[in-house]
Amino acid sequence: MDCMARSDSRQRVVVTGVGAVTPLGLDISATWQGLVEGRSGVTRITAWDVSQYPTQIAAFVKGFDPAQYLNPREARRLSPFILFALAAAHEAVRRAGLDLHRVDPTRVGVEIGSSMGGSALVEEQRLVLDARGVRQINPTLIPAILPNTVACVVAIELGIKGPVNTVSGACATGVISLGEAMRKLSWGDADVIIAGGAEAVISPLSVAGFARLGATTAKNDTPEKACAPFDLNRDGTVIGEGAAVMVLETLHHAQRRDAPILAEVLGYSLTCDAYHVVAPDPTGDGAARAMRGALSDARVTPDELDWIVAHGTATKMNDAIETHAIKMALGESVARRVPVSSNKGAVGHMIGAAGAISAVAAVQAIQTNTLAPTINYATPDPECDLDYVPNRARQATVNTVLVNCFGFGGQNGCLVLRRWEN
Repeated sequence: MDCMARSDSRQRVVVTGVGAVTPLGLDISATWQGLVEGRSGVTRITAWDVSQYPTQIAAFVKGFDPAQYLNPREARRLSPFILFALAAAHEAVRRAGLDLHRVDPTRVGVEIGSSMGGSALVEEQRLVLDARGVRQINPTLIPAILPNTVACVVAIELGIKGPVNTVSGACATGVISLGEAMRKLSWGDADVIIAGGAEAVISPLSVAGFARLGATTAKNDTPEKACAPFDLNRDGTVIGEGAAVMVLETLHHAQRRDAPILAEVLGYSLTCDAYHVVAPDPTGDGAARAMRGALSDARVTPDELDWIVAHGTATKMNDAIETHAIKMALGESVARRVPVSSNKGAVGHMIGAAGAISAVAAVQAIQTNTLAPTINYATPDPECDLDYVPNRARQATVNTVLVNCFGFGGQNGCLVLRRWEN
């Protein structure tokens, strides 16, 4: 489904607040600083014996205390992905200066997605069942593992009564959530939507499963350098966790309350490869159509782009196909001019939150005129021959950014953000 062309009657949608919980830090300031400095949040797994695992590293959230957002008893009953999202939502609302007691709660929504929900909790509780019996199972296990609980908990805690929804689009979830929120606002379904993605799937079964797919790196001896998007010697991604959330508002609503406007969400597109349940279409057609659709929806030409936040997973196939798709979508000459970055060497692949953290990075780039680098880039690959902003951040005028996010099953989500101009 390519996104429709913009209508003159469509309401403009702006970003007024952002929040994040990532392997680089527990808020957006720490996360952005880590991205710009080229640091990695990838470490060796110590929570269980990984000596027989092909991949023995992951990008964990560190030092997170859910008691800041929920009482300890309630926090223990919920999956970490829900708690990460709640923390990021609180930060985004605070940064937006949004007093939810002063707005109509039926005109505020939540659109926070998750790909795998509470799968890690399912794994844990199955072991509890086998070892200790039925009466020791978490009594709120079922709602704690459902993907939609993430949006519902945020709504409950913040008193939100408008459209509340959870998207599950594999690794494209974050961008789809933001794009669908933009559409609801554009069409007048709400005035404010808290949108983004959350994931917490670093568990024995998930790490083993991704490794068996051949999706993750085997460079266990150098965790911080292991995930190397677009590099010739890349051999796979690293699983990450966390959440990233934006407060999106109609321009009218934001201006009426004199909110800080960080960026405008201009365009969105969602396509499908219809090719394979795991592998992307080697022609890059679906990804290219999604990029073209988002640009068309935004009424932006390729030569207006200042940065592309790539999906860039550091797998051999994905990075080469995405490079090819960018050329198809933008044209060869423009593609070679536009800088491209992947953040997965820094925060890992946050799965359902991957697109959301990329979109938040786009907002931060627009605010600071800084391009976060692609870290761990050492050896150019002839099949990946674009400007990947290697290893060091770059100062540049950043007005318009394209965010790419591609998921298992061939789902391709793209989003265009631009510096807001009255």
